[in-house]
Amino acid sequence: MKAEALEEPNGIHCLRRNHSPPTPSTAVRVYYPYFLESMNTPCRANIELSQCITNLFNPNTLKVREDNLAKGCVPFFLSNNCKKVVQNRGGARKNCVVLSASSSGTKSHMETAAEDKGEGLTYKDAGVDIDAGSELVRRIAKMAPGIGGFGGLFPLGDSYLVAGTDGVGTKLKLAFETGIHETIGIDLVAMSVNDIVTSGAKPLFFLDYFATSRLDVDLAEKVIKGIVDGCQQSECALLGGETAEMPDFYAEGEYDLSGFAVGIVKKENVIDGKNIEVGDVLIGLPSSGVHSNGFSLVRSGLSLNENIPGSSVTLGQALMAPTVIYVKQVLDIVNKGGVKGIAHITGGGFTDNIPRVLPKGLGALIYNDSWTVPPVFKWIQEAGKIEDAEMKRTFNMGIGMVLVVKEEAALRILGDDNAGNSVYRIGEVISGDGVSYR
Repeated sequence: MKAEALEEPNGIHCLRRNHSPPTPSTAVRVYYPYFLESMNTPCRANIELSQCITNLFNPNTLKVREDNLAKGCVPFFLSNNCKKVVQNRGGARKNCVVLSASSSGTKSHMETAAEDKGEGLTYKDAGVDIDAGSELVRRIAKMAPGIGGFGGLFPLGDSYLVAGTDGVGTKLKLAFETGIHETIGIDLVAMSVNDIVTSGAKPLFFLDYFATSRLDVDLAEKVIKGIVDGCQQSECALLGGETAEMPDFYAEGEYDLSGFAVGIVKKENVIDGKNIEVGDVLIGLPSSGVHSNGFSLVRSGLSLNENIPGSSVTLGQALMAPTVIYVKQVLDIVNKGGVKGIAHITGGGFTDNIPRVLPKGLGALIYNDSWTVPPVFKWIQEAGKIEDAEMKRTFNMGIGMVLVVKEEAALRILGDDNAGNSVYRIGEVISGDGVSYR
């Protein structure tokens, strides 16, 4: 193996390692410069085009996410109005904006750190212009028709390749503050493989992007070890990655992450929600906690060092619990039949994510108290004085994946051992739209 230092465009340094192609069972890390060579603005390193297949192939989804915006760095594709929104959110707030678009009518979801006004925390109080965000989503939908799924499908013979990309948002800030870096890589893998498994796809391989101002080899090794662990849990190969060293771009000791996963599913086995009907059952798979969404709200005025009531675990430790990787559990259930739709519960909670898999004219009824909400959510709500509706549209509330199944399949799933994993009957499909609770 030969390693060579490279000088990339815009003064960016990266390390390239040349490997021979890996065998299917081998996970290796390959560094290559193609991502950096395609940059036409320094801000590109902090922008994701999630679940995006080129417009020539009718993409199924597009998500734009900015995390930890550097001062004055605005994506080149934003309208002037949106640029003003990003640049003028003011003060020393730690910024994070999430915009997601859906052909099924899912509204944009945006988050920033809320201002401390002595009242309940909400995204709205953070000063985000929802109208500008909705306008951007509308424009993206015009350029990329067919968006809305959790993964992008690319036809390949009798199968589809299913691709997804994501980051871990401002959970990175908690990693910096708590010093817990060993599991953030698991979160990174989980966010992408959990998305593509919603189509019934088995993950094949994963690639990562690690960027920092000054490369701390020991810290980077901890992060990448987590990525390796995540790939092992999802039984996919760590095929390659990019390590970028960009002086003065990030604060000392900080870094950014993004990941990319590709899976495969036979065309006749694709799970797309088209056959969902009234009376189908919603099965919930438990989360490990907050997972990787809602941290801009969590970090607004809450102390990470306080113990959660009745527990020896601090809030910081609870929040850093790695995201559950559902690949094995979901594919095992799917292979037994009866699964019609799957929703990965991330930013937007039940409110935004379940409707993404439902046909037009159908909604979801969630049974209150049908599962145990982890203590961390109750603590966050009480400490932040957050309204119920805001909690439900921000956090997963203890359910990280929702399967829409036939009644007979629900009875089988609930009666199975499920390899020791808990499952809950949390609701049903009803006529109407949106998500309601009873």
